Amino acid sequence: MTDAPVEARPRTVRHVEGDLIPPSSNQGLLEVFRRHYLLNLLVRRELAARYEGSFLGFVWSYINPLSQFFIYWFVMGKLMGAHQNIPNYPIHIFSALIVVHFFTETFGAGTRSIVRNKALLTKQAMPREMFPVSAMLVSLVHVGPQLVILIVFAIGSGWAPDPVGVAAMFESLFIAMVLGTALALLFSVANVFFRDFGSFVGIATNYVRWGVPMVYSYEMVSNSLSHWATVLYLSDPIATGVLLIQRAFWVGTVDDPKHPSVTAMPDHLLLIGLGVLVASAVLLVIAQLVFNKFEKKIPERL
Repeated sequence: MTDAPVEARPRTVRHVEGDLIPPSSNQGLLEVFRRHYLLNLLVRRELAARYEGSFLGFVWSYINPLSQFFIYWFVMGKLMGAHQNIPNYPIHIFSALIVVHFFTETFGAGTRSIVRNKALLTKQAMPREMFPVSAMLVSLVHVGPQLVILIVFAIGSGWAPDPVGVAAMFESLFIAMVLGTALALLFSVANVFFRDFGSFVGIATNYVRWGVPMVYSYEMVSNSLSHWATVLYLSDPIATGVLLIQRAFWVGTVDDPKHPSVTAMPDHLLLIGLGVLVASAVLLVIAQLVFNKFEKKIPERL
C-alpha cells in the first residue's frame, strides 16, 4: 500500500517595508558603545600589538612620559632657565604633558586608525567609528600610569586634593577626550581619501606643545598679549585643558598662593572649561554627521 501524494501548499510571502540594512549599518557613536564587547576586543588587540615582543611591555607607558618630562625639564628648565619664573616647574610641565600627550595620541592614532585596520574593516561588519574610538581609549589607558606618576610627585611637593581641583582635572581630561575623538573622526575619514591628512596631523600635533602653557607660564601669555589676543588664546581647547589640570595639581604645590604665575591664572576657569567642553561636544556631533556622509565610500577607497 502506497501513501497518497500530499498536495504542496502554496507558500505565503511576507513583504517587509523599508530598505535592507547592511550588518555594518549603525547609529554612530551610540552603536559603538552598544557593541562594547567588540570595542573592548579592539582596545585589547591594539594594546597587545603595541607591546608585542617587548621585554618591558606596559612599563613603557611609564617610561615614555618620564623621558619626555626630563627632556623638557632639562632643556627648558635647566638650560634656558624657565624654572626661575615658574615655581615647582617639573609639576607645571608634567601635568600639562599628560593632557597634551592624551590629545595628540588620540588625534594622531585616530586619524590613521581606519587605514591601518582596512583588512579587518573589509572582513568584519562593524561600525567604522569603532576604530577612532578605540584609538582614543588606548590613549586613555596610558593616561592612568601618567596620573600615578604625577600624583606621587605632587604629593611629595606638598599637594593635597581639593574639590575644585578634582573637578578641574576631570574637565581637562574630558576636553582632550571629546575634542580628540571629534578630530579623529573627521580626519580618519579624510585620510581614507587623501593620505596627506595623516602627514598634516603629524605636523599639526608638533605645534600643539608650543601653543599651550606647558614649557612657559600663562603669566607670560597674559603679560605679552592684549586682552582680546589672550581671549583668543584661551579659545584653544587644549590650552584651557592644560590650565585646568595645572589648577588641579600644580597650583596646589606652589608655596606662595600670591605668586604672580598663580594669580595670573584666568578667573572662572571652571566655567571657561565648561564652555570649551560644550563647544567640543558640538564639534563631535558635526564630526559624526560628516563621517556618516562619507563612510559608505570608505570600502571602495580602501
